[in-house]
Amino acid sequence: MKLTLSSLLLGFLNTALLAQAPPKASYPVQFFPTRIEGQDLRMAYRDVKPASSNGRTVLLLHGKNFTGYYWERVIGVLTSHGFRVVAPDQIGFGASSRPNIHYSLHQMAATTKALLDQLGVARVSVVGHSMGGMLAARFALMYRGSIDRLILEDPIGLEDYRTMVSYASVQQLYESELNATYENLLNYQKGYYVTWKPEYEAYVQDQAWILNTSEYPRAAMASALAGEMVYEQPVCYEFANIQVPTLIIVGHDDRTVPWKSRLSPEMKAVAGDYPRLGAKTRDQIPGSQLVEVPNCGHVPHIEKPDAFDEALLKFLR
Repeated sequence: MKLTLSSLLLGFLNTALLAQAPPKASYPVQFFPTRIEGQDLRMAYRDVKPASSNGRTVLLLHGKNFTGYYWERVIGVLTSHGFRVVAPDQIGFGASSRPNIHYSLHQMAATTKALLDQLGVARVSVVGHSMGGMLAARFALMYRGSIDRLILEDPIGLEDYRTMVSYASVQQLYESELNATYENLLNYQKGYYVTWKPEYEAYVQDQAWILNTSEYPRAAMASALAGEMVYEQPVCYEFANIQVPTLIIVGHDDRTVPWKSRLSPEMKAVAGDYPRLGAKTRDQIPGSQLVEVPNCGHVPHIEKPDAFDEALLKFLR
């Protein structure tokens, strides 16, 4: 019995230690200075150049519960095919500053464009996952001359959450974020996958390391404000205005809805149906293509890497 308790305690301590530091990155993180609402901030980013360039650049935009770290495998694939890759942590996320500002998709797109200008990148193919898909759509609408391909991977915002999810104030969202634990972040991310694998926990650690630091209240507020942004700034009414070649990749089994617990029983049965929403979005974006990945949840580039890579590279070519 003592051995069992000791093992449990050791496991708990190991998990706690893992949650206090982000996983080791394979690519160096640099910082882009910017100024928003009178605050001097820094945007973290990865800028990875291939050994042999094809002259093209891919911009990778992360989801709300992730950072640029979870693109590392995709960065390796793209650079091996000659693409330069830029993968930022958006302001409020990862290694970037976490200010208390008005978060908006427009501001995120503008800051990302300023980063690309600083790097001398005039034209990109944009890949956006989850919340990053909302941002990618907004970027495509704002900077049509700067984008040659748009790839939306299980983007949230394919439906208007204001019409189905009950309202919560920023204060309520903040208090919920403050109550986060490693265990509930782990359980939430497990819901993204059809089949959970232990190696996926690295992405939980990347999200959770700040929990036990003095900076967590700032991180919690930034997350709450970003949540308000997702709720209040839908992009689904503007898909018909997207004028670049677009690929939509969705997991067949993805049923992600932000704040799903606030849905009515009736809405839980129909909301977040990505195969249906993907087909609807394909019909809205002129000339777009849809790839549905079988036996896959919310993160195809992690859960079904071969299928994701095949669809992505074929479209980029």
